[in-house]
Amino acid sequence: MNPLIALGLDFFILLVEACLYFAVCWFVARKMDNWSIVDVAWSYGFALVGLQMVAVHFFFAPISGQGLLMAAATVAWSLRLGTHLAKRVLGHLDQEDGRYLKMRAEHGDRMPARMVYFYFVQAVVLAVLCLPLLSSSPVNVPSAPAPIHWAGLGVLSLALLIETVADAQLAAFKQDPANRGKVCDRGLWAWSRHPNYFGEWLVWVGFLLMSYNSAYRGVPGLLCVGVIYYFLTRVTGVPLTEQHLLASKGEAYAEYQRRVPAFWPRPPRG
Repeated sequence: MNPLIALGLDFFILLVEACLYFAVCWFVARKMDNWSIVDVAWSYGFALVGLQMVAVHFFFAPISGQGLLMAAATVAWSLRLGTHLAKRVLGHLDQEDGRYLKMRAEHGDRMPARMVYFYFVQAVVLAVLCLPLLSSSPVNVPSAPAPIHWAGLGVLSLALLIETVADAQLAAFKQDPANRGKVCDRGLWAWSRHPNYFGEWLVWVGFLLMSYNSAYRGVPGLLCVGVIYYFLTRVTGVPLTEQHLLASKGEAYAEYQRRVPAFWPRPPRG
């Protein structure tokens, strides 16, 4: 089968599965009256796709060494992110995330209907962002891990380290009562206002390198790098977070904005 046709078929099947998956999540979220669980479901969704890919290839067709490496990396990243969010969301089910509270205020009784569309978008985005994984083991193109794939794994490892350190530094800052109402500008947070988002984008640079092969030339991965950058810096990441922090911390955060770049890290200035 032509690799492009095979990739298109895999994408269509995954999109249908993702829609069913998020439909179940919608019913659960409505029953719990907490729409925040979609963040956890979305994060763990990549691990499910990675495990499914390995299982399908194990029983029906051999998976390439590159594909196996990519699947393992995707599962590891997904479980780390999903578990981090699960601790925050599932540990406080009585407190919905601020983004969804704002949506409730805007949509009122139409919130469940609005979330049908929102959850559908999550399904589409999940399927699109799985393209690097789906393209990492092309039909009739056996591929063992090459130097570019190991380099991608190195970038991914660096990205996860950045995210882990940034999360730990922010958690430690918040736990100190003396910092109540203040802005965390220490460690990586002195280099970037959103080092966790930068690390998340870097994850997809790693996936881009890990998914490169002669069949697709890394195009699916490059698409996802662009999509992630757009969403993090223009849609759901930086803009919404900054809006919330400006409202809650006022001039302290405005002053932080003047000193520290939003996304791309740079050494702190005196």
